[in-house]
Amino acid sequence: VGWPQVMDDGEFAVFELRGILLALFPLAKLARDGNTKPEPSGGGIRFSIGVQVESADEVDRLTEHMRAAGARVTKEPVGAEFFTGRSAYLCDPEGNYFEIVWADMPDNPVVIAARRAAGL
Repeated sequence: VGWPQVMDDGEFAVFELRGILLALFPLAKLARDGNTKPEPSGGGIRFSIGVQVESADEVDRLTEHMRAAGARVTKEPVGAEFFTGRSAYLCDPEGNYFEIVWADMPDNPVVIAARRAAGL
């Protein structure tokens, strides 16, 4: 579709979309990372909105803030499985999933793209 591709490792692709990063995973891998069930039709996880933060502590703080606002935490803040850092998954009351992420990898293409998209 012409979107600038930031990364592709064969199972995970990331595209930059005017300040937003769209990450596409195989459904089973996304569900495993989000600690929830895959759902190919309606309900369950189909995509996540990635929120990149500046520190591991900020992952915890934003998770608690979103929990207090009504989000359901499906994966408590933990050491990230697919990169060096910390992440958590939450589902808002409308069924949208968010991954809050801090990556300790300044040379990672996803981190670089997120910082560029934020104007940093």
